[in-house]
Amino acid sequence: MMRNRLWGSNLGLLLLACQVFQLGIDNIPHATLATLGLNVYLFLFPAKPLLQTCLSVREAYWYRDWSRLLLSPFHHVDDMHLYFNMASLLWKGIKLERKLGGAWFAYLLSVFSLLTGLVYLLLETGLTHMTEDSSYSLQCAVGFSGVLFGLKVVNNHYHPGGATYVMELHIANRYACWVELVLIHFMNPGTSFVGHLAGILVGLLYTTGPLKRLMKTCAGFVTSNGLYGGQQTYYNSSGYSGYGMPYPPNPRYGQQSFIRRQYGAPYREPYDTAMPSAPFQHPYTAGLSEEEQYAAAVRASLNDRGSHTHGTYTQSNPTPEEIRWRRLQRFNS
Repeated sequence: MMRNRLWGSNLGLLLLACQVFQLGIDNIPHATLATLGLNVYLFLFPAKPLLQTCLSVREAYWYRDWSRLLLSPFHHVDDMHLYFNMASLLWKGIKLERKLGGAWFAYLLSVFSLLTGLVYLLLETGLTHMTEDSSYSLQCAVGFSGVLFGLKVVNNHYHPGGATYVMELHIANRYACWVELVLIHFMNPGTSFVGHLAGILVGLLYTTGPLKRLMKTCAGFVTSNGLYGGQQTYYNSSGYSGYGMPYPPNPRYGQQSFIRRQYGAPYREPYDTAMPSAPFQHPYTAGLSEEEQYAAAVRASLNDRGSHTHGTYTQSNPTPEEIRWRRLQRFNS
């Protein structure tokens, strides 16, 4: 089997190689390129035969072979199956990784790969109980297309509007994944309808459900335990947004540096290199307006004074001149 893959026609691999070189390897972000490389490697050198990597309720749940959750997304039936999935990954990965950042996109791929399999098992189990037909628990799915359907939902969320053509039908992007789900099932009955549906549901859990908040919480927990060498990563609604600075304020950066370091104020919106028209925000302003910077400086001044004198500050409406004077006094000291 391996010799046939290496020395056969392998049209899908040739088409994929042409597409990669046409794009240029340097133009493919790192997480996307690494995921593509992993899928190609496991196609050429599979970890196990397909019948031992595909995911089903019987194999994973009844026989407790949970390793299939990790293996099934990254194995493919044939070279054309691999080509179509990886061509889709290139298009979606380039857009999303540039939007979210490499670290968050790699995190997203890992979570989606695992959750798509879990949702697939839940759906097949539900169908088995509702229809009293055990064949649903025996259906075995393999391939990356479920994850790609989830990425399509996320991509439409971050790039709203527009339309696309699906089999010469003009479809709004937000409905395209549902139309593709139905058309692919009817045009190619051998594909896993439930596996694709599972990917869409995972994408919706991220864009409209609690999944994104849960991922942020887990990422915050990991970084708070110092697993990244003291460098804390912050995420907002648009993904990766920069690093916190857990060090004392440096006078040469001034008051804005203190606000960013002391209060960990998140960015309003990260600068997107894929959208040159997006407004740039200096990393030490943290996206705060001048009034918000003043307010933060006053709070810092009051907290500092209270910690040293244990007194109470009585003036509640200081003038702008007094605020500026306090800022100078604080950072000159």
